[in-house]
Amino acid sequence: MDTQKVYDLLTTVPKGKVITYGGLAQLLGNKKLARAVGNALHKNPDADKYPCYKAVNAKGELSHAYAFGGIEEQTRRLEADGIAVVNGKVDLQQYGFAPITAQEKK
Repeated sequence: MDTQKVYDLLTTVPKGKVITYGGLAQLLGNKKLARAVGNALHKNPDADKYPCYKAVNAKGELSHAYAFGGIEEQTRRLEADGIAVVNGKVDLQQYGFAPITAQEKK
């Protein structure tokens, strides 16, 4: 898996939206890479350039292992983007970003 591609894909998530690890993996061409995506995000070298705070699990839950300050910092950054966080979760129906993949366009 190309870690830089994961970071670059994060920059395409619009303000006010989140994406799941599985969604990023799907954009990479293999939804089974969701865990590897999470591991790559945990090693993010620059949280301001690559907004890994916008990545959540399939249930909309925030990461307790957020690399730049834990769940409190991830919550702060999401709320600054206009995303409501309730009990450590975001509403994927309201805030989820699901771009069309190349396979879906066919």
